[in-house]
Amino acid sequence: MPQRMRRRAALARAWAADYAYVGFWQVNGFLFRKDPSEYLVPEAGAAGRPVVLIPGVYENWQFLRPLAQALSSWGHPVHTVAPLGFNRGRIDRMAELVQQYLVERDLSDVIVVAHSKGGLIGKQLMLLPEGARRVDHMVAVNTPFSGSVYARFFFVPSIRAFSPRDKLLLRLQGSSDVNARITSVYSRFDPHIPGGSSLPGARNIQLETMGHFRPIGDPRLLDVLKQEVEREP
Repeated sequence: MPQRMRRRAALARAWAADYAYVGFWQVNGFLFRKDPSEYLVPEAGAAGRPVVLIPGVYENWQFLRPLAQALSSWGHPVHTVAPLGFNRGRIDRMAELVQQYLVERDLSDVIVVAHSKGGLIGKQLMLLPEGARRVDHMVAVNTPFSGSVYARFFFVPSIRAFSPRDKLLLRLQGSSDVNARITSVYSRFDPHIPGGSSLPGARNIQLETMGHFRPIGDPRLLDVLKQEVEREP
């Protein structure tokens, strides 16, 4: 088989595995819902820094349960933001909701752990007055910091927001001061973000995983996550 065909076959398998993964976790999250308050009291009983989860578009916090479980086992209280729902709203509005959550609970020295769109919300949060003061660091997984060319082919506002020409996205790209407080983790091949998730000035880490969703279930992501959340503020 020619090399080009082998590569295409590998990418096709990656696409299929990616959608199988997200399908499983979406169904699992619907049928076997967890009470997020369970993760507010860490399993380890330690008082680690608080973590706030921000899922991607059309995801709720249940999709990030593998990360919540791990973080809780390491001693971190894990917070979810119920008003985000399935995260279909504007990036700036969603960031304001998260900021409000932090203020109401007087959280500080926060680590944001986000997937996809959640990373854009997290960066916008870090640019808001209270968000900038209360968030110490963010670990973003497969976030379209530079947008995705595919978004231009959608009419749904929640997807078109990822267009490289989107005004808010361009403003976020221009606000590079907070990039040093971001760790961007991304897969070797992301079918949704062909341009990749590397962020100038951030700590960029590529996983060998292929896919947009599958990195959430990759043990190598947990290794990176543990390293990042245990770094000194």
